[in-house]
Amino acid sequence: MSGRRSVVVEVATSTGPARLHVDHALRARRLLVLGHGAGGGVEAVDLVAAATRLPQVGTTVVRFEQPWRVAGRRVAVAPPRLDEAWVQGLAGLPDDLRSLPLVVGGRSAGARVACRTAAQVGALGVVGLAFPLHPPGRPQSSRVDELTACAVTTRVVQGGRDTFGTPAEFPESADVQAVPGADHGFAVTRAGPLTAAEALDLVVEAIGSWLAGMPSVGPGVAPPC
Repeated sequence: MSGRRSVVVEVATSTGPARLHVDHALRARRLLVLGHGAGGGVEAVDLVAAATRLPQVGTTVVRFEQPWRVAGRRVAVAPPRLDEAWVQGLAGLPDDLRSLPLVVGGRSAGARVACRTAAQVGALGVVGLAFPLHPPGRPQSSRVDELTACAVTTRVVQGGRDTFGTPAEFPESADVQAVPGADHGFAVTRAGPLTAAEALDLVVEAIGSWLAGMPSVGPGVAPPC
């Protein structure tokens, strides 16, 4: 039977301790590490949905909690320090996780971190959840270069009414999976085309179908007891 086992591991970084919230697949074929946004933590509904359901299909999921969040601060640190902590934290992954093919990603600011550091951490791909293409109301302040400069295959999962950038605002070359009627947090309205559950189903399906085409190990690696 497929399923998952959850543990929390603390890792040291130069900006303080970070936490790895690990949801082990019983037979892991790949590893997906996801970062959180600047306005929330690893409890974001899309990150929790991924961590709950993807292990059932062979992907161990790690939600990376940045040191500023572990320390109880309300405001994220500057992007270079986010990148530094992320790279150092991934270097501290347990050996059993480091042996798996690595895919990285995150929601909002976490997606930006993953794009900027993908080559440095040796990731095979990046998944961006609610990629903040620009600040709300400021499309001229585009961050598209962070996405297009990413040297590995990338999938973006974006709400249809995300004020940080709708699916239509991304370049045609980008692999963007739309979640109709969803906002930046993938919340939907009662009058929208999807229920809250359907929106999260679509988010997880968009990640899972993309991961299915990524490299993996044989029949899967069992987590340590």
